[in-house]
Amino acid sequence: MTLHIDLHAIVANWTALAAKAPGARPGAVVKADAYGLGAARVAPALYAAGARDFFVAIASEGRALRPHLPDDARINILSGHMEGADLTGLVPVLNSPEQFFRDRTMRPGKPFAIQLDTGMNRLGLEPAEWSAIRAEALAAGPDFIMSHLACADEPGHPANAAQLAAFRAMTDGCGVPRSLAATGGILLGPDYHFDLIRPGIGLYGALPFAEAQPVVRLSLPVIQTRMVQPGEFVGYSATWTADATRRIATVAAGYADGILRSISSKGASLYAGGTACPIVGRVSMDLITVDVTGLDDVPGELDLICPAQPVDRVADFAGTIGYEILTSLGHRYDRTYR
Repeated sequence: MTLHIDLHAIVANWTALAAKAPGARPGAVVKADAYGLGAARVAPALYAAGARDFFVAIASEGRALRPHLPDDARINILSGHMEGADLTGLVPVLNSPEQFFRDRTMRPGKPFAIQLDTGMNRLGLEPAEWSAIRAEALAAGPDFIMSHLACADEPGHPANAAQLAAFRAMTDGCGVPRSLAATGGILLGPDYHFDLIRPGIGLYGALPFAEAQPVVRLSLPVIQTRMVQPGEFVGYSATWTADATRRIATVAAGYADGILRSISSKGASLYAGGTACPIVGRVSMDLITVDVTGLDDVPGELDLICPAQPVDRVADFAGTIGYEILTSLGHRYDRTYR
């Protein structure tokens, strides 16, 4: 099982998104092990291209990444200063008054950032909380102030304009760099760019960045083929029965590798070049069965994610989003980098 990852394409996508916000400093979101693709390889490639601001979810991710980046790379922890966290060499993005006072008491003089809640009701200080500590927080010199858009992948959604207005109301005149836009926010246009952008999913070849270069090819080895006769079934629960003589290939991968069981019998295929080989029967823990009757020769590997079936198409079959497909990819794959 091989997950082919094109670092050149990731850098090209980062460069393209940065070009859409020329007045802003381009960071990079590499949480969840760079969306499943390997932060220890992805982040240094982006650093070499010019990125200096990296974002992960929790302190343990930041500690794992820190040895792979030079000292001038800033690794920002979106969950902020959690009790007991080791933040050596990291920048917590503080989300509440409690986190602010904990951080300033335990780490005086150390870098930090602030997150505000502009309507998503997930992380960040609410307007009244921010108003109460704003003067003290600004006096302490945060690296930046950020918020996060809930509906940026829907350009016409009224929440975007409402959150933008709330962010401006809470931060205008603060004299600190500001950040509102991840990938979707970058695509909303200049009003959302401010001083620091945080491209994430768009780096990895997925929507909403429709112009992204493809980054991933997922190749799965064929273990065995067999002829299945009309009326015979394949796989658990006998959910698929052959209507004619079919050649079936069994492939080494399954839901233990992040290939979601929900793509079973939904029209997804594995590909031999540009030829679709439909998945038949249930995706099981370690195995997938596919109809290769249409192939003259069955190759040693078939592709699930490839130019003919990008990650977001796989997500459609699974009833989910490209983020979940990428971040679910398991650790049994051999990851190869170009």
